[in-house]
Parts: sequence; structure tokens; C-alpha cells
Amino acid sequence: MGHFYRALIILEYLQKVKERAVLVINRDPVSIQILDEKKILYEIVDYSDVTGNWERDLVCKYQVDVWLLDKFETNVELARHVKNEKVILAAIDDCGEGASLADLHFCTLLFQNIRGKNVYSGKEYMILNPQIAQYKRERSALQKILVTLGGSDTYGVTVKVIRILKEKGYHADIIIGPNFQHRKQLRQVINDEFTVYDTVPSLIAKFYEYDLAITGGGVTVFEANASGLPCITIASELHEKDIAEYAQQFGGCIFAGYYKNLRKEAFDLSGLDIMTMSVNGMKSFHLNGMENIYHKIQSYRGEEKHG
Repeated sequence: MGHFYRALIILEYLQKVKERAVLVINRDPVSIQILDEKKILYEIVDYSDVTGNWERDLVCKYQVDVWLLDKFETNVELARHVKNEKVILAAIDDCGEGASLADLHFCTLLFQNIRGKNVYSGKEYMILNPQIAQYKRERSALQKILVTLGGSDTYGVTVKVIRILKEKGYHADIIIGPNFQHRKQLRQVINDEFTVYDTVPSLIAKFYEYDLAITGGGVTVFEANASGLPCITIASELHEKDIAEYAQQFGGCIFAGYYKNLRKEAFDLSGLDIMTMSVNGMKSFHLNGMENIYHKIQSYRGEEKHG
């Protein structure tokens, strides 16, 4: 659910700068419940429908002038339908063929096959949770470990990690998300030294309590590092290997490998320099990514208006 939670951050920023916006999503009960609770405007569509041109209907209904894609793999039909309506098309880390039609493409976690008319790369366009500003702290020693491997953890990597931690003599707290489907296996492997939290109100606030997080290879590792929390990072998907290796370069995390062949030695935690990792993370990742994206979109809007 990483893309969904990032969309909420984008919407929060757009509301702050007085931009009207509507979120376009697939039918997902968990997402819909969250949006209803937050009273966020949304439209449910069938993204597999590439012929109905529902995009045109939404552009007309909401008088859309910018369409921002944050869905990982956009098909060319969707992009073409949007561009046919003379709408500015922007994308974030999109590896789909539709990204080739994007007027602006912001690539912070995409490193191959980058497409788009104007491409902006670098961590200065990384969208991180603004809550981090309230919960930054420098860690100095390893006392508490958190395992958080995504809202769904498709392959049950959490269970695999708990087995390794038990072998190594460590205990940890565990966060699972609303779409986690491996509860039975998790119950079978944990003991009294492991506490499970089901869908915490704020992951960023929860980070504050810990000195090391074991995360997936998505945006979570960067949010943890930005808040001063060192990480051991695991790639659950093949494309996450590039992301985890990129994150490791900044010195706030260690990449433990792809989930099918984890390096167990990465979980020998006694030798970690927690303080150095904490400082490296905080100084490497900042919270102005969405602001930078918005300024680029605004600049392009101005060029289109006067061009």
C-alpha cells in the first residue's frame, strides 16, 4: 500500500497550497475506508479498462489541468487518453510504457528504463512523510528492534525474519498492515519476546521508540533513516534490490538481500555502529521532496499557459 500512503501525503501538501485534487483509485475496501474516514475526495475506476476512456470523463467532471501518476506501471492507453485532453501529465517512479508520454517524470526510486519528456532524478524529489520533523532523534545504542515489512507483506517475509532473529537470540516488535495475509504463520513462530502491532495509527510516531528497523525496500527505509532510525533492508520484489542498494550508499542502512536468499550475517547486529548510521540517515534525506515536485509542475504550468 506504499503508493496509496504516498498519495495521502501528496494530497495533504496540495491541500496546504490550496490546490483542488481528487484521488483516482482501484476498488480496494481498506483504502476506501481510510479515505472515507479522512473525508478525502476520490473516484473509483477500473484501471484494467483501457478502452472506455473514463479518463476523459474525470477531466471534464473536475476540470483537471494536471494529472499526477503514482501507480508504478502506467499503461500507454491511460497516458494517451489524458494527453488527448490537453492535460499536463506528470509521473512519479513509473516504469510503465505510459511514462513515455509524461511531460514531467520524477524519478527518485527508479533507475532503469526511465522515460518522459522532462526527467528529474535525485533524492531531492523523494516524497517523505512530513510527520518525520516531529519525531527525529539521534540513536546511540541498540536496545529496541522493529520489524515492519509493508502493509501487505505479500510473501510473508516477516515470518522469515522472525525465525532468523530467534536463531540469533534477538527479540523485536512487529508491525503488520491491513492487508497482511500471514497471521496464522506469524502466530506459530512468535513467542512472548515478540509483540505484534496491527495497523498502527502512525508508523512515523512508532519509529521514535526504536533503535533499529528491519524494513522492505521501498520508501519506508528512507522515512526511517530521515527520522534517525537505522535499518536492515530486504527486497521483497526484484525492483526493490536497486532501491535498497541505493539507500545503503548513504550509510543509514544495510541491505540484507532479496527475500529468497537473505544474507543471514546481515542480522549479526552486535557490530553495528548505530550512532553513525543514525546521523548518516538524518543528514541524507530531507522533507521538501513534494514541495520541489510542486514547484516544477507549477513552472511547467506557467510555460504551457504562455507557450
